[in-house]
Amino acid sequence: MPRKRLLAIMATAGVAVAGAAAAVIPMTSSNAAEACAAAYNNGAVYTGGAKVSYNSHNWTAKWWTQHEAPSTGGSGVWQDTGSCGGATTPPPGGGGGGTACNHPNWAAGTFYATGSIVKYTNGNYYRAKHENPGYDPVISTWYWEPFTCSGGGGGTTAPPPPPPGGGGGSTGFPVSEAQFNQMFPNRIGFYSYAGLIDAVKKFPAFTATGSATVKKQEAAAFLANINHESGGLVYVEEINQANWPHYCDASQSYGCPAGQSAYHGRGPIQLSWNFNYKAAGDALGIDLLHSPDRVKNEASVAYQTAVWYWMTQRGPGTMTSHDAMVNSRGFGETIRSINGSLECNGGNPAQVQSRVDAYNRFTAILGVSPGGNLSC
Repeated sequence: MPRKRLLAIMATAGVAVAGAAAAVIPMTSSNAAEACAAAYNNGAVYTGGAKVSYNSHNWTAKWWTQHEAPSTGGSGVWQDTGSCGGATTPPPGGGGGGTACNHPNWAAGTFYATGSIVKYTNGNYYRAKHENPGYDPVISTWYWEPFTCSGGGGGTTAPPPPPPGGGGGSTGFPVSEAQFNQMFPNRIGFYSYAGLIDAVKKFPAFTATGSATVKKQEAAAFLANINHESGGLVYVEEINQANWPHYCDASQSYGCPAGQSAYHGRGPIQLSWNFNYKAAGDALGIDLLHSPDRVKNEASVAYQTAVWYWMTQRGPGTMTSHDAMVNSRGFGETIRSINGSLECNGGNPAQVQSRVDAYNRFTAILGVSPGGNLSC
């Protein structure tokens, strides 16, 4: 991935997901255990900051999760906040407790200090757990947590979204495993369909915005671009090892702690450069700056970096690839956002055509028109 790809974190036109968080109210006795939060529901979706009770303990989710019961093992998504007792508290209602709902609207690219409270596009409020340059509160749950305020007609934790439509199985992803295998007949085992679906679940707006046709077009566009970047989901790491030492930007304050050659292209989008690994890791709640090999060793993480870039980065383009597809700007704009500085405007027409050919094949498999503006 060329250096110019990372320019700015952009807002995603997403449907917000949030956990069924519950207010935790201390019991009146000074030495009593904390009251139990709402009981854990294995079928519910929880995001960073969501609180539940399980096995007489309260737990707080660190990032997006579903179908993963609270424990101190597993992926580490749950933090044990101590034992609890007494009646389980109900979910908070609108208007009770907290501060008045008079906080500013969230804006991508705006610096937010720790403790800043914003109103997101879904009408719900989020508080910055860590300072950040305008990361999306729904995606970057390490930086943001749901916030409850009173008054103003809002401020409760965002409810879970409706299941995305578009077919493709119970996940809502509009590409079935059979269609995926048809698209990638030579893919290696690492790039599994299950790994893709696990990553997709962490970005609720991805291939879930607009009409059924738009959803399938976006899925085809994403898969066509990662097809090109990874040689048909065959390559996990950048082939030319001579380039590996070139992706360390020493001017960054955090440097290259994993080593000079540690930030070469990996995964289906070929994530490259130390600052890209840090930005992606921060947004996903994974320390990729110190552990970049997770992108080549864990299929879900590899796919997550690709969907993260698709949903949040505009690269050398003027919009994210997600925004290009859901706003009818066409497949050509996704190429511009991913590698436009090298391929578009006559830079490498053969590479552009390779992406377009894959997109046309994939939309045909999904039974939808490719739409217009296919090239850049």
